[in-house]
Amino acid sequence: MTPSMSLDASQIAMRLRQAAEILNAQGANPFRVAAYRNAAQTVERHDIDLREILNATGRDGLAELPAIGAGLAAAIAEMLETGHWAQLDRLRGRLDPAMLFRTVPGIGPELAERIHDSLGVETLEALEVACHDGRLENVRGMGSRRAAIIRAGLGEILAPVRNAARSRLASVEPPVAMLLDVDREYREKASAGTLPTIAPRRFNPEGLAWLPILHAQRADWHFTALFSNTATAHRLGRTRDWVVLYFDSDHHGERQRTVVTERRGALAGLRVVRGREPECSDHYRHSVATMEAAC
Repeated sequence: MTPSMSLDASQIAMRLRQAAEILNAQGANPFRVAAYRNAAQTVERHDIDLREILNATGRDGLAELPAIGAGLAAAIAEMLETGHWAQLDRLRGRLDPAMLFRTVPGIGPELAERIHDSLGVETLEALEVACHDGRLENVRGMGSRRAAIIRAGLGEILAPVRNAARSRLASVEPPVAMLLDVDREYREKASAGTLPTIAPRRFNPEGLAWLPILHAQRADWHFTALFSNTATAHRLGRTRDWVVLYFDSDHHGERQRTVVTERRGALAGLRVVRGREPECSDHYRHSVATMEAAC
């Protein structure tokens, strides 16, 4: 997608307000709702072009604006660069990452679906991270030549924020214990039927509002939890087991992790954060040791 198709300040402000209203209706933290509304006011009232700030000083420059921290700066940058905001589409149940990925040279309809299904990424920025950490080349039908074409295409689309995306590979994430606790809360409340539900666009021809959504706050971290709605989760019957956690804070842009029930090895039967298995092992060992000491 070219920069000319990105959103202007008034459109970005409107989307920030829409997100605030949806979050409010879904029971999110009132301070988070207010943060989106305040950010919308800043975007509308600021007399400096947002794209100029992004091009000149990157996301750090956006984050320095009143009421705009790192998380909201990342959202604004995504809208400026792609014309999309995955978080808002997710809140609406309209997220279709495959359609977004098709805007990248080298990615057709079938490959776009496989990328989303295999990697679980939902934004161009997350796809760029997968390009650079080697995961993209593991997608079926993805050779090194095509991966290089996709890398180059993403580099052109995301040029002003590419370095920031790479640096977030090593950014701080919530501790495993916190992720597992949000996963527990989500599954318990989903099972009890106490969460609001949304109607996802993908794999839902009847338009049913079946997907529970949780907004939670832990320390400085904001969480949104949803059951996985990928083709693989449906095919394997794991839509009520795989939980996708999206998290951000005032200091870090949005990232995601998937929590599943491990089916093999020493952690079989336990909830595990994919990509952080060693930390999960340490977490469970510490929990057992604490229980034994208490007895």
